[in-house]
Amino acid sequence: MAFDTSLKYAILGIARSGIAAAYKIKELGGDVFLSDSVPVDRVANSAELVQDFECEFGGHSKRLFDCACWIVSPGIPLDIEILNKARAKGIELISEIEFGYRIKAPDSRIIAVTGSNGKSTTASLIHHLLQSLGKNSILAGNIGAAFCSFPIHLPGIEYIVLEISSFQLDLIQSFAPQVAILLNLSPDHLNRYPSYEAYCLSKMRIFENQSAADYAIYFRDSEQTLKLLPDLAAQQLCFSMDNPLADAYLKGKEIIIGQERLNTDKLIIKGPHNYQNLIAALLAIKAIGGNLKKAVDACYTFKGLSHRLEYVDTIRGVKFYNDSKATNCDSVKSALNSFEVPIRIIMGGSDKGEDFGQLTPLLKQKAQKVYITGATLSRMQEAWEGKLDLALEPDFDAAVKLAFAEALPGESIVLSPACASFDRFQNFEERGEYFKDLVRELKA
Repeated sequence: MAFDTSLKYAILGIARSGIAAAYKIKELGGDVFLSDSVPVDRVANSAELVQDFECEFGGHSKRLFDCACWIVSPGIPLDIEILNKARAKGIELISEIEFGYRIKAPDSRIIAVTGSNGKSTTASLIHHLLQSLGKNSILAGNIGAAFCSFPIHLPGIEYIVLEISSFQLDLIQSFAPQVAILLNLSPDHLNRYPSYEAYCLSKMRIFENQSAADYAIYFRDSEQTLKLLPDLAAQQLCFSMDNPLADAYLKGKEIIIGQERLNTDKLIIKGPHNYQNLIAALLAIKAIGGNLKKAVDACYTFKGLSHRLEYVDTIRGVKFYNDSKATNCDSVKSALNSFEVPIRIIMGGSDKGEDFGQLTPLLKQKAQKVYITGATLSRMQEAWEGKLDLALEPDFDAAVKLAFAEALPGESIVLSPACASFDRFQNFEERGEYFKDLVRELKA
């Protein structure tokens, strides 16, 4: 779709993706206005932004309504008053993902990944596999740099691998990836959506604009996915943890996809959740007609991502793992199932509205002791008191140090919070890095 220079754009929410879209609009010769409810002193690089754009901080003025199209930050709830007013006036509301799709060069093919868990690992895996096959690929979206920060309007990028959140999908209109992957569904962001089903239906939107020339990849073991999966125009590929009727599946310690076999014992990444991610990534390569044998070989060199069950260090025989990205219960289940012996687990953070009680059976089986910290301490205590061995420690540093003081050689301490990080940290990355710093201090 050609860029319309006559259209005035607004960026609502001056964050990473919005700033990238603003600079892309300026690069293409367009007119853009930036607006954020946050005070100017809390916006990074505000002095530079004021020099480059028309901006307002600390609230939204009527000037926004002079703009015909608003690119809305994924962090902004869609039911706030100013967005309702914009809809009433017929203003177009889109995400940065939708804008990027409209301006990208036609020779680029998009592989988009969504799901409640595993998006970052799967998207990174696909990018790794594409590069191993000699393809010109970029990795963007909800991971790393924003979609619009790359020269996507210019020809030459063969593949664009996007990690996509439900918030980004909420405001798409024409976005249609050549390969769309829905990894899994589990309760998440229930503080943002009216129901679990509404959240799931948001994820399903990744398929809605695809054509018969495209591919839709999904997890056939998920009852919720099968229940809500719409009539798909795209060609379908499905994966399973044990069903040989799937296009790719796990059999014992082998991943089977067509004539290719992959030995999970030889992988650097571990755990059933990572095997799911890997199967989905290989199906993406199959969908684009890539060399599966070379892709399978490349899987053995993938090292995984920071903050995703990341081994940190061993101190006096005690291993430390950083799983700060586990911001919901389903992620914690994946972490627990990755260990054969009971672990000491550090949990808690800012509340996302989940039922922590669902973790009780697995924690009984897999956790030697649960160290609860952060803003959700009282809710977790209510869910598990009398059922699990608990340590209640509001201070994050003290919780980590207590776990180490009580651990014996041969045991593992795992940060796997089941919560967002915003009670103390800016994001899960900052929390994970802080945890690793604490481990380094303990070793010193």
